[in-house]
Amino acid sequence: MHRHIAAAAAAHLPLVAAASRVPSSRPTPCAGWDLADLTGHLLHWTPVLADVGRRTGTGPATDPDAAAPMTGDWPARLDAARDDLVTVWSDPATWEGTVTMGERLPAAVIGGMVLGELVVHGWDLGRAVGVEPVWPDDVLEATLAAVSAMAEQGRGMGVFAPAVVTAPGATTIERIVATTGRDLATRC
Repeated sequence: MHRHIAAAAAAHLPLVAAASRVPSSRPTPCAGWDLADLTGHLLHWTPVLADVGRRTGTGPATDPDAAAPMTGDWPARLDAARDDLVTVWSDPATWEGTVTMGERLPAAVIGGMVLGELVVHGWDLGRAVGVEPVWPDDVLEATLAAVSAMAEQGRGMGVFAPAVVTAPGATTIERIVATTGRDLATRC
């Protein structure tokens, strides 16, 4: 999956740029989150996940809703953090062994979470700013596998809502976001 990280992250460039031009109070498909909450989540967790992959951080284990403020040149900070995340998690060696994310976990589990975060929160950003992100099919297939593998644990931790039923013939991105509990009909 390491080979999908850069392509998953590439869709974020126009999304972050668009987010910098709209009110931070815009709604997102994330229950109870506006654009400020979503970008704050990304500003906080993107460098944390890079540090975890680098084995220099242990990740906050207690607050999945931790957020950083949208202050200063937050788009540049987020872009730089995302570039660092891509560098770390695109290295196949990062996916080997274990990492500490509050507890010792297989690095591949956290790598799959990174891939899911990039695509799912990219979709969330796109909905909030009115830009449809596009990912290669192989990235979406890998993301669906990663998100499906962690879905029950994610629901147990309260980071995924109950899965949403998709219509026959649903696209891969529709199946991904439905697996995380996002309502496909949500238009921000």
